[in-house]
Amino acid sequence: MQIDLKGRTALVTGSTQGIGAAIAEGLARAGARVGVNGRSAERTEEAVARLLRDVPGAELVPVAADVATEEGAHRAVDTLGQVDVLVNNLGVFGTADPLEITDEEWRRYFEVNVLAAVRLTRLLLPGMTERGWGRVLNIASDSAVVTPAEMIHYGMSKTALLAVSRGFAKQAAGTGVTVNSVIAGPTHTGGVEDFVYQLVDRDLPWDEAQRVFMREHRPQSLLQRLIEPEEIAHMVVYLSSEQASATTGGALRVDGGYVDSILP
Repeated sequence: MQIDLKGRTALVTGSTQGIGAAIAEGLARAGARVGVNGRSAERTEEAVARLLRDVPGAELVPVAADVATEEGAHRAVDTLGQVDVLVNNLGVFGTADPLEITDEEWRRYFEVNVLAAVRLTRLLLPGMTERGWGRVLNIASDSAVVTPAEMIHYGMSKTALLAVSRGFAKQAAGTGVTVNSVIAGPTHTGGVEDFVYQLVDRDLPWDEAQRVFMREHRPQSLLQRLIEPEEIAHMVVYLSSEQASATTGGALRVDGGYVDSILP
């Protein structure tokens, strides 16, 4: 399958590292002009420089803005102008005793993981529908369906994101714009390495720590390993393409078989 995104502009939020960086790279390889987003100008410029080393000649635009705020969302949109593909990847996660999560922390998870995506969709969807083409992709998580006891606030936010995706897909019905969510399973990123070491012996080498984590805390995984960020990016690039024109309102799984269901 030849995916060609030349002439399209994509905004990938939270794309200075991890899954977001892999998505930005995948879209750039497909020919898209990609807005690489981070909160600080320094980190964003560094991420752009790394991506240019991996994808020489890519058209990358540094978008330094905290898109979890209204001001930052407007700055990101103003920086890029027309956006054809919006990937709402920004998110926070961490473990917490459910009875110790404060109201402030509940609100923070909703603000960053849900409302940031809603706000950018609200800003960019009208232009997409007016032009008759667009893609909105929300990066969700297996925790949206299989809520971990140690991450209830995170699971809540990702469940809400599935509802947001379905609702906006209905809003865009018949316009040529598709809206989908991608359910990412346990993925190997720097943040997840820290998370793994919160739950297993910190003295273990990484390969062994990963195996212990999957065996003890994610035994449902059929892949039996952490997913690499590039594997999430492959799905996102496909859903951003012309070839995915009939896929909308969906929650598509790249979870290594973690969610025990025969339905998406």
